[in-house]
Amino acid sequence: MNNQIITEITPLSDKDCFYLVDRYKDRFTFPVHRHEEYELNFLSNCKGARRVVGDSFETIGDFDLVLVGHGIEHGWEQHECENDKIREITIQFSQDLFSESFLGKNQLSGIRKMFEESSNGIVFPASSILKVYNRLDNLTKTDSGFNGVLELMAILNELAEEGNYRQLSSSAFASVKPTCDSRRVQKVQAYIDANYKKEIRLNDLAALVGMTPTAFSRFFKLRTGRSISDYVIDVRLGHASRLLVDSTTSVAEICYECGFNNISNFNRIFKKKKGSSPKVFRDIYQHHKKLV
Repeated sequence: MNNQIITEITPLSDKDCFYLVDRYKDRFTFPVHRHEEYELNFLSNCKGARRVVGDSFETIGDFDLVLVGHGIEHGWEQHECENDKIREITIQFSQDLFSESFLGKNQLSGIRKMFEESSNGIVFPASSILKVYNRLDNLTKTDSGFNGVLELMAILNELAEEGNYRQLSSSAFASVKPTCDSRRVQKVQAYIDANYKKEIRLNDLAALVGMTPTAFSRFFKLRTGRSISDYVIDVRLGHASRLLVDSTTSVAEICYECGFNNISNFNRIFKKKKGSSPKVFRDIYQHHKKLV
């Protein structure tokens, strides 16, 4: 059995700003894969298909628009989709298309933030899809020259300005450091990431940043939108998901390796958070590895 997720060599040339393909198909056949290039992927007539991005599995509706970057695993599978007229517009562009100095300009702060968060994969809501659909459709009819580059930048800018997107994969699975403008939160996040295998006590976290447990709990939730306990669980699940994909370690061993002390509790929490049991999660990825 192949234990590796395919790393795609994209058709993007070093001399091209982006690569675009607009296709109609009757089913999803390409396995979950990764590549270093950014990818903006639009789907229509896809209700019932399942989107896999990192450790996020979701059944999608009639439309789907996702931006992935920095090598996060992604793919779409048939699942419950019965439509045989699926449209897919895929746009791939290199990380060096927008240099750090270029993205550092004030006018591009929204795009910079969106690119950073695409390391986990981000999905856009229907309102954003409606806003850029005509531009996406127009880009498929525009040559890949200067006008095409301007159209792509306009699409990215509109999606960034809308800002109403949602991250998909956990940071622990994607090996991405969570971002927060609070040094106290950053310090605690770093501690949790380094010690997730051990017991983590609220009192110790609060003492780390010189706050009372009650005050720190409120502060952390205000800054991150999650409680401390939820954050710790998400970190542990992210590492567990990565081990399920990249190793043949048993589910029980992974449970204890990632800081959970009860296999039944681990299975219950995993299913609640990820939508499937650890075994089913691993089986889905193994299925895609067999397709390579």
